[in-house]
Amino acid sequence: MRKGLTIGEFATMSHLSVRTLRRYHEAGLLAPAVVDPHTGYRYYQPEQIATAQVIHRLRQLDVPLAEVKSILATDDPQRRTELVAGHLRRLEAELDRTRAAVVSLRQLLRPDAAAPKIELRSVPTRTVVAIRAQVRHEHALAWFDTAMTELDEAFPPTERTGPPGGRYANELFTDGVGLMTVFRPVRHPRGSGRIEVVELPSADLAVAVHRGPHDDIDVTYGRLGAWVASHALGVDGPVHETYLVGPRDTGRSERWRTELGWPVFRLAAA
Repeated sequence: MRKGLTIGEFATMSHLSVRTLRRYHEAGLLAPAVVDPHTGYRYYQPEQIATAQVIHRLRQLDVPLAEVKSILATDDPQRRTELVAGHLRRLEAELDRTRAAVVSLRQLLRPDAAAPKIELRSVPTRTVVAIRAQVRHEHALAWFDTAMTELDEAFPPTERTGPPGGRYANELFTDGVGLMTVFRPVRHPRGSGRIEVVELPSADLAVAVHRGPHDDIDVTYGRLGAWVASHALGVDGPVHETYLVGPRDTGRSERWRTELGWPVFRLAAA
């Protein structure tokens, strides 16, 4: 009586090499249905083909062996989906980091890239609605999205008097944790929940506009900082951002415009 598919037949049907199937067996991921005690030959069942291909796809996505075992051992389809989805989210985050690094490097390696237009501007005191918190740098984007969504829901477009903005303490970048403030100017400021009425102090800023997606916004910050240093200006206070056009306005990232404001003061002559 036929014991099942030989490892060669199974390899052909699953499009996996014999070496890969042996490795899966040794790792405890996919045991043959039968191993002949006399010859050591491995035999598989047709219903194992899909399992072998699932393992292969998971390993292609760099899912750790222990996590693959957990996925295969889970009988609950919902739980299995959650485990796979969690890893996919981590991969997507890694891809986003890689893409951002590539975009920044391309900008930095272009010596002929046009320097941003920079101006000095005095910003008056403003009363706004804002959400503030001490935030770790790695959580900054998620915190920003949540806070800005709260402001948008509390103050619809008819109540807004200008674009949203943010103020970010230097410690957020130097120490990895610092005060983040996101705000909106509105007609009738009022507090609710995490939303506060905040008076933003006046500031003298060196201002540049970053055009397009935020993947390489650090390059614009670097060029703005170099301009500040070369013009004998000192740095004082948190950096300012104003989102003239952003993801909440259009899904076309090439249209985004982010105004960067670097607080400055003129150094006294030596």
